[in-house]
Amino acid sequence: MKLNKISTLAPKKFAKEKTKKELQKLKFELEELQNLLFAEGKHSILIIIQGMDASGKDGAVKNVFEAVNPMGCRVTPFKEPSELEKKHDFLWRVHPHVPEKGMIQIFNRSHYEAVLVERIHELSPEKMISQRYAQINDFERLLKQTETHVLKFYMHVSKEEQLKRLNERLSDPSKMWKHDDNDIKERDLWKDYMHAYEDVFEKCSEIEWHIVPSDQNWFKEYYIAKKVVELLRSLDMKYPGLKK
Repeated sequence: MKLNKISTLAPKKFAKEKTKKELQKLKFELEELQNLLFAEGKHSILIIIQGMDASGKDGAVKNVFEAVNPMGCRVTPFKEPSELEKKHDFLWRVHPHVPEKGMIQIFNRSHYEAVLVERIHELSPEKMISQRYAQINDFERLLKQTETHVLKFYMHVSKEEQLKRLNERLSDPSKMWKHDDNDIKERDLWKDYMHAYEDVFEKCSEIEWHIVPSDQNWFKEYYIAKKVVELLRSLDMKYPGLKK
């Protein structure tokens, strides 16, 4: 899979206003299905969101899941590992955050940072990085076998749109708190990141990756909401009856 061959824009058949109306319907359905998931308590959902800086990860979390019951949904961001976390294997900090039955858990970045950032900046030996792909597959296979359903999204944003959003953080007071000088420096490594992501998609796709065109937020949010709702529908859940 070559990311530069995949459009970052919504397919032409999607009209903006019609799609936004469909998104609202999906969000209402997501609210109902999440309540059912929580009540039945037989399945759990792990949603992994990856992407470059300013690709829209935070916005996707906020806008797609704004209507769900906070009791049944948690978000964990994975930033640079702490000194304690660095003293353990790379999955040590991740496993405590996988969802219990009845819960939706969202990872804003994830264990994949260990084969992306650490690879590109040579923070771990090459041999260790190469071993991690199989370890990630084993980890996700374990989740799948224990009724945790995993959805993996890559926010596919263009370099031009990313720069526009990063510049907004310099001029929009409501976004200035997101500004980080390092985000601009990381742009110089764009091609390296694209190659690293392509390797991830090739080596860690036992559970499908969804490449989300993310230059237009309305389509990005619609795409994610649709995939989450489709998964929840497929679980054939039922409300529990009265306890005997």
